[in-house]
Order: sequence, then structure tokens, then C-alpha cells
Amino acid sequence: MPPPHSRSSIFSSPWISRFTKLAFCAGLAVLAGCATQPQQTAQANSNHLLRDSYLLSTQSDPLGAWLHSQDNLAINYPQSGSTTTPSPKTLASTAMKFLGVKYRYGGDAPGEGFDCSGLVAYAAEKSLGLKLPRTARSQAQEGISVNRSELRRGDLVFFNTLGHRFSHVGIYLGDHKFVHAPRSGASIRVESMDIAYWRKRYNGARRLQNLPETAQR
Repeated sequence: MPPPHSRSSIFSSPWISRFTKLAFCAGLAVLAGCATQPQQTAQANSNHLLRDSYLLSTQSDPLGAWLHSQDNLAINYPQSGSTTTPSPKTLASTAMKFLGVKYRYGGDAPGEGFDCSGLVAYAAEKSLGLKLPRTARSQAQEGISVNRSELRRGDLVFFNTLGHRFSHVGIYLGDHKFVHAPRSGASIRVESMDIAYWRKRYNGARRLQNLPETAQR
């Protein structure tokens, strides 16, 4: 009976050598393929990473985080042919910077948290230099009344959440969305006005005059 093959004879056989060469050539082909990917693919991957970083940074409100990332992209990467002058601060974009900040009753600064009217008052002062009244009910007397069908980005939207009119306020973003400080135990976030809770309690909107907001519906 012929002796069994030894371990050394197996690894020194010709087919192992051929396999090694084929694997090496395949590896070179893969590397070459990666090196010649179109620049557009790399740019798309970069945009996805940017989006995902915002989603992860505000896990409690992924919709708000994504809207915020889109807002930043519009400012940092102006369309071709436009000037390089930064977009002006607006009431809506300023409020969106505080997504994830905790609600605090009576709060009117980022370090301590915001309640609904505190967020609106702070954003109006920092972005537009406007001194608004401190309560939602008083803010409902500012500017001009706006029909729901004519809402624009930056309009103040009011709700009856405490059994009386204008007890809650948020800032309209467009596409039936608004940003607000909702309640104790929650954080500043974006919500849809089409949700039954908000649709039922909606009781008006006001447009602060001479605001450089984008007329988005």
C-alpha cells in the first residue's frame, strides 16, 4: 500500500500554486474596479453619510433631524449660478437648530430648555431681532391672521391643548409640518399637523410681518 500523502506534499502541490495566483489576480481586479468608481458615486455616498449622521444625532426625532440636515445642505451648498452670500437666518431655521433640546416649563434659553412660547420668542429674537411677548396667548396677537390653506414657512401655528385657545404654539415648516417644544418629558421636535391630535386642536395661525421666510406650502 502506498504511504499516505504528507501535509507538506498537499500544500506544495501544483493546484495550490495555481489557486494562489488566481486569487491574487482577482484581488487586483477588485482593487482596480474600486479605484475607477465614478466621482458621482463617491459624492452620493458622502451625502448618505451626512444624512445618517444627523439621524443618529437625534434618534428621538429622525424626521426633524433629516429636515434639519436638508436645511443645512441648502445653506452650505448653494445652487449653481447663485451668489455665495450665506442665506439669511430665518425663524424656522433658527428653531430647527434646537431639535432634541429638552422641554422645560418657563424655559427660554438652550442651556436650560424651552417651553413652546419660549422657543418661539428666542428664535424670533436671535434670527430677526424681534421681541415677542412671552406667552403663546400673547404671541397670537402679533402679526396678521393667516388661513390654514395659505400657511407659509415661518408662520406661527396655534393649538388648544389646555382647554383654551392659543395655549400652544409652534413654527410652520411647510408640507403640513411644524417644529415645537411639545410637553414635559419630551424634546423639541417636528410633527405633522395632519395627525388627528393636532388637526383637532388647531385654532389659527399668525404671520409676523416683514419676515424673510421662504414661501413654501
